[in-house]
Amino acid sequence: MTDSKSILEEVRTQYSSVATKGLSSDHAGVKAVAEAFGYSADELASIPAEANMGLSCGNPLATAGLRPGEVVVDLGCGGGLDVFLASPKVGPTGKAVGIDMSQEMIDLARRNAAKADGGKPFANVEFHLSTIDSLPFADGTVDCVISNCVINLAPDKSAVLREVYRVLKPGGRFAVSDIALKKPLPAEVSENLPAYIGCIAGAIPIAQYESELEAAGFGAVKIQDTGSDLNAYAQAENAACCVPAASAGNGIEILETQECCGAPPLSGDVHAQLADLLRRYNVNDFAASVRIFAVKPR
Repeated sequence: MTDSKSILEEVRTQYSSVATKGLSSDHAGVKAVAEAFGYSADELASIPAEANMGLSCGNPLATAGLRPGEVVVDLGCGGGLDVFLASPKVGPTGKAVGIDMSQEMIDLARRNAAKADGGKPFANVEFHLSTIDSLPFADGTVDCVISNCVINLAPDKSAVLREVYRVLKPGGRFAVSDIALKKPLPAEVSENLPAYIGCIAGAIPIAQYESELEAAGFGAVKIQDTGSDLNAYAQAENAACCVPAASAGNGIEILETQECCGAPPLSGDVHAQLADLLRRYNVNDFAASVRIFAVKPR
């Protein structure tokens, strides 16, 4: 695999492409992925359909314990799925903030923010372009940090966890859904860039995740294997490939259309690449959807 900077740019390029494809909960496969990882039909119906693109591996709001008046930050917010679900929980005196390194994702999230139920925009949400290892917040100003299948994509996870610790208030919570390893991956997978983009090759062992949180200063660390079937991602493949994709730029060509629905995966299609990996390996043998919770000591 290539160096960390190149990996990060490839992640940015490919997820920026996803933002242009028009994927949404209106596609049965995309909706099925979100429901497989813990979102209810009512939750998905309460937010703009385009906020869900079938990229989740859990529902971090299930353990975040958000309260009115709190500031919650979502790392790698994508189209705003968890930000919009957090919005009513923190209420008008709180704030739900999304962070993403893709301008296309930020633009999509901001468009979605104007589509609230009844035509009334979300008033307590905002979105910022930033990497998750350099957050645009002062020390000790955030009540809760959430994330959904994004930290595994960061080449330097310890830097991300230190940054999360910095911005949290004493007593602040870290409530994340992610993918972690139960045992080492086959070399073909661990050294495979599409597998990294697909949230598998960049995952770290569960025990390492726990030790890195403790090294960053967190306490009350809990990591739970949810038992969710990672093969659920394959359900989004047909929806992903049947929607025209835009060129990602940066010298990386992404095909504009696919014959699709049974066609081989194309470079630049996150869903198709992951589905192809799932066809060749039972990823559940090696990796798990995990629920991670930790607290910054008071």
